[in-house]
Amino acid sequence: MKILSIVGARPQFVKEAIIQSEINKFDDIKEVVVHTGQHYDDNMSGVFFDVLDMRKPDYNLGISASKHGEMTGKMIIRLEEIMLQEKPDVVLLYGDTNSTLAGAIAASKLKIDIAHVEAGLRQEPKDMPEEINRILTDRISQYLFVPSNLGVENLKGEGITEGVFFTGDVMYDIFLKMKPSFDYVLMEKLHLKENQFIIMTLHRDFNVDIPEKLEKILKEVNRISKEIKVVMPIHPRTQKRINEFGLSHLITDITVIEPIDYLQLMGLTQNCYKVITDSGGYQKEAYFSGKQAVVIMPDTGWRELTDLGLNTLSDENNIYQNVMKAKKAEYIKDIYGDGKAAEKIVSILRIYK
Repeated sequence: MKILSIVGARPQFVKEAIIQSEINKFDDIKEVVVHTGQHYDDNMSGVFFDVLDMRKPDYNLGISASKHGEMTGKMIIRLEEIMLQEKPDVVLLYGDTNSTLAGAIAASKLKIDIAHVEAGLRQEPKDMPEEINRILTDRISQYLFVPSNLGVENLKGEGITEGVFFTGDVMYDIFLKMKPSFDYVLMEKLHLKENQFIIMTLHRDFNVDIPEKLEKILKEVNRISKEIKVVMPIHPRTQKRINEFGLSHLITDITVIEPIDYLQLMGLTQNCYKVITDSGGYQKEAYFSGKQAVVIMPDTGWRELTDLGLNTLSDENNIYQNVMKAKKAEYIKDIYGDGKAAEKIVSILRIYK
């Protein structure tokens, strides 16, 4: 079997790394990896290459553009050329990026089977690019690898039941694999004590690009910082907007640090009290660590966590209330499987393909 794996963004490299490590166990599978060039940050991804021994992509298309249509169109053209050359049995796709949609369209036109890792997620509003990408990809995939039971129910509600497999979440695989390597040095460096600090990450355009909204968020977090220490690895976009909007006075009581890698972030998360974030992945990693995340988003793709009260959705006006007053529901294990998602995905492809 030949698998053509397509990645384009940092989280996809991480997911590909764990599946690639599973594929490498079998001599009867050949994998070709294509990096579209959509986004890559060595500070965020390098650690996974090192720990998981992921090899460099076979193709790097170097495609990036400001317009969704232009980017997706260029990717379809190049990916079609590669698929015609490589003649894969399956095209393996991850998540909800333009790279994912482009790969799905190119493969479907060539009648190549599509396997979608992280299928079944649904999120409002329906017109957001990521939601469009994931819905369209799910519609034309032959193998839908779903991270949670809610994802299975989402697909069933749309009439999709064939080729649906609850495998669990490959990010949980990653979490368990990397856990022995978590870096706790910042605990001592920042003089932090277990369960006596909060970690905050903030970067989404709908939170940081609107001056009034960013100001309200920072005022709420500043209020929290008067009662418990808040550590904020600051995203370059957020730092830029804080400076641009003249809001620096609102972070003077927050422990602002430079961006940190996954191992350092997880080291802090293991010991924090709660998490404040607008990151899709980090709200899950908080759950893996047994911590509650207050999610500054109107909705989340990981609704099982908010539905069960393990995480809490928040707007800019009630962050303090949700962090300092809201109680976390009793922890529920294995919502995202048993940490063997990659093994199951590869096994299913070997059996059915």
